[in-house]
Amino acid sequence: MNRPLIGISTYLETSVRWGVWDLPAALLPAGYARMVREAGGLAALLPPDSPDAAAEAVARLDAVVVAGGPDVEPARYGAGRDPRTGPPAPERDAWEAALIGAALDAGTPLLGICRGMQLLNVVCGGTLTQHLDGHAGPDGATGVFGSHPVTPVPGTRYASLVPDVCAVPAYHHQAVDRIGTGLVVSAYAADGTVEAVELPGSRWVLGVQWHPEAGDDLRVLRGLVDAATRAVDTATGAGAPATELPGPLAQPSA
Repeated sequence: MNRPLIGISTYLETSVRWGVWDLPAALLPAGYARMVREAGGLAALLPPDSPDAAAEAVARLDAVVVAGGPDVEPARYGAGRDPRTGPPAPERDAWEAALIGAALDAGTPLLGICRGMQLLNVVCGGTLTQHLDGHAGPDGATGVFGSHPVTPVPGTRYASLVPDVCAVPAYHHQAVDRIGTGLVVSAYAADGTVEAVELPGSRWVLGVQWHPEAGDDLRVLRGLVDAATRAVDTATGAGAPATELPGPLAQPSA
């Protein structure tokens, strides 16, 4: 049986040095492809492209992962820029928002990681808190992953995958504020920070604030791969008959 094809969004950097080369590059931490592979999927990297190409890209994939990365542009959720918000990444914002919108439209399984969860919330009409003191890493350090416990909300998709309180690898200074339309919170940190959101119903849509690719707990990724496999089986007639999915929650910002 073919492994489901999981598309993962990537960074676009203007200058990356390797060997004798110093060139613009589309890149991604290797942990993302590793976790997809170990969870039973086949990884495909998705460099930023025209937002108009998102639906075509998603149509060729069995699931989408929107990776972590730079802060979402505050103008996308109607906010002014906090001085502590990082530099904008407009091409990536536009591409990933379009990927999220296309996945929601098509009913394609979708996982947002850190920035990916935050952008999912924004695409659905929610807002972000631009800075949380002490959440960037151990004792607020930058560039260093920390670890903290996450508590699942009973009855949610996330709780069905990870029913226990567990420590997760995290590195972030922003978080979900107002929850986007249709989304529900499915995990919290001890201080009340939203750690996971999801879309109830038949579409497999989940966002997590932490970085599973930096750890060894594959339960969330196996949930995504299982959902992608079921979708493939349904499309090929190997599974149960397909059911009509509800329409999109929101269109990505321009």
